[in-house]
Amino acid sequence: MSSYKVGDTVTGKVAGIQGYGAFVALDEHTQGLVHISEITHGFVKDIHDFLEVGQEVNVKILDIDEENNKISLSIRATESVKPTSKTSNKNEQKGADEGFNTLRDKLQEWVKKADK
Repeated sequence: MSSYKVGDTVTGKVAGIQGYGAFVALDEHTQGLVHISEITHGFVKDIHDFLEVGQEVNVKILDIDEENNKISLSIRATESVKPTSKTSNKNEQKGADEGFNTLRDKLQEWVKKADK
């Protein structure tokens, strides 16, 4: 764990997925957790819509708790453009790229997506 520092961006492999986040193997001996809120920008109802076990991902190290042997990771901190789920279609992507939406507009959009 000492070879990693807070702020580093590294490539890892998704080793497991739980309802609260995804475990990412950084090397043979080190794993970290990407909390569901750090998967992507926006609302994530099902992590499986964004990640799958074995997938390579870029992650940023947010925190290292050496005492408890835990590393907190973020995928969204490595993304400069609003990502879309692997199940999104072109029409949904077009709306996201047209400009700034108010929180009220985004909330309505998130509620509609959550109901699907």
